[in-house]
Amino acid sequence: MAKQMWKAGTMLYPIPAVMVSCINKEGQSNIITIAWTGIVCSDPAMLYVSIRPERYSYDFIKEIGDFVVNIPNRDLAFALDFCGVKSGRDVNKFEHLKLTPVKSNIVSSPYISECPVNLECKLKDIVKLGSHDMFIAEIMCVNVEESLIDSTGKLQLNSADLICYNHGEYRTLADTLGHFGYSIRKKAKLKRER
Repeated sequence: MAKQMWKAGTMLYPIPAVMVSCINKEGQSNIITIAWTGIVCSDPAMLYVSIRPERYSYDFIKEIGDFVVNIPNRDLAFALDFCGVKSGRDVNKFEHLKLTPVKSNIVSSPYISECPVNLECKLKDIVKLGSHDMFIAEIMCVNVEESLIDSTGKLQLNSADLICYNHGEYRTLADTLGHFGYSIRKKAKLKRER
């Protein structure tokens, strides 16, 4: 199969698109859309968000030392985009978008009630990289919408209708193709059948 070689770029798609809520010492809250994010460690549970130093939320997070990663669903696609293209210097995003800030359980920053999942994070380190600085944080707790928990107590995240960012577009998630470890189970089953 023929391929073209392109210059180095951010061609790792699809990726999560999240709404990061934060607060400053004066009590002003803001929401910033982040697509450069991911898990960096499972024990302790840690993630990163990469933010340009000139962004309004950058100093909020650096000053307070915490933030909340809010995972949006299909209903929040407009708000997700708006929070990425409008600055908190010019508009109160919570008020403008009629989003509900909720006092977090552990961190100072509020979480967004309308997002089905919220990860409360404490800042551990800032790594200067170039266009963006990486904020590495420990996930202190996760808030999950009760409607996503079935009668056995299992999280049914697929029913949250989550979205992702794919090369300039917000997309819904695709069909299930397998589950963690299914390739091994399938091979083991095939061996028994032979």
